[in-house]
Amino acid sequence: MKYQLRCKKCGKVIADFATWFQQDQQCECGSGYAEVEYTDSTPFSFGKPINGSYQDYYFDVLPIEKHDNVVSFNEGLIPMERWDNLESYAKEKGIDCKVFVYRNDQNAGSGSFKDISAALAATVLKENGVKEYCLASTGNSGVAFATYLAKAGIKFTEFAPNCIDPATVEAIRKVGQPIVISKGGYGDAKAEAAAYHKENHVLISGGNTDPLRIESKRLLAYECLRQMGQLPTVYMQAVAGGTSPLAFEKGFRDLKRCGMIDADAELPRMLLVQQDECDPMVTAWEKATATGFTEGWEKDYEAKKDIKTRIGILTAANPGNYPLVAPLVRKSGGTFLRVAEAELPQYGKEMKKSQRTLMGPASMVCYSGFFQAVDKGLIKSGDTVLLNTGEGSDRAGWFRELVEK
Repeated sequence: MKYQLRCKKCGKVIADFATWFQQDQQCECGSGYAEVEYTDSTPFSFGKPINGSYQDYYFDVLPIEKHDNVVSFNEGLIPMERWDNLESYAKEKGIDCKVFVYRNDQNAGSGSFKDISAALAATVLKENGVKEYCLASTGNSGVAFATYLAKAGIKFTEFAPNCIDPATVEAIRKVGQPIVISKGGYGDAKAEAAAYHKENHVLISGGNTDPLRIESKRLLAYECLRQMGQLPTVYMQAVAGGTSPLAFEKGFRDLKRCGMIDADAELPRMLLVQQDECDPMVTAWEKATATGFTEGWEKDYEAKKDIKTRIGILTAANPGNYPLVAPLVRKSGGTFLRVAEAELPQYGKEMKKSQRTLMGPASMVCYSGFFQAVDKGLIKSGDTVLLNTGEGSDRAGWFRELVEK
């Protein structure tokens, strides 16, 4: 076996994913947070991508035993484009930096940054004989998992909040997977998914710290080396649950462990962005900043009430992952940013004019955050900035209409 899992709470080793699934994705201590460790610390050699598949290409550093089990739509190996309009804006402010945009909207599965997680999950579940799976999702995860698990021959049930976009519902049903729409919000959908999991003994997604999600998304750090020749000094993305920042940091540690980056390399500054209509992490961070990060600050957060955002995939009102994500942001020297949701269509118009493309509203949260970061002096001359964008605009017709007015 080329890998094992280790509990993040007590340090106990779990032999493999078969054992992890048998234990209902929990350590004997009761913790559901475990990380994958690999027995081989040889530096990964960047060769020619195999079959266009992320998993085949990175097979040696993924928890997969047989290539034949790989479930893929050729996702993952997508471009990091250098966008001169963003560099030009920074230069107007006296900042000479490089800006790369990771185009998750060009993923071949469902066109979002959830495809990589769903692909690895489908592969590992298939490899371990899992027949049914469920999760609660506000949109992107539901479509991605429905798509990939259908290809793997695994029944998947999506539990969705009542605010889910009709186009997302159609996309899930189109691949033949069932969807249960709650009468309430995302919290209600999560409770219903948990009840279904317990009553029917169906495996459920481990959430934002699920090792399957972490392992797949951590490879973005490897892709930075392959495509940019270096890690960025600034990492940006829109954040709801916060899996991707945790995964990027895991990839950063794995690169150090293999000697692929210097042992004294610094973690990129993390600038995480939320829209003002659903910004609980930003609110908690502002309170911590104002009080000087007193002891226990990372546990001081509240769920946001009266959510009015139209960005379904960024509706995590209760930031349960904040105690993990926020210390990581602080350690990196980064911060949280708030952008105005009402202004996103204007940024969409700018993107369409300068880049001749349009991404979805969650991607635009990250994109607009870049301009704010420049204005606030959070990006410096000499920085290499990576924008990890979320999704395309296909399932957000309302946003496209606003941009094209």
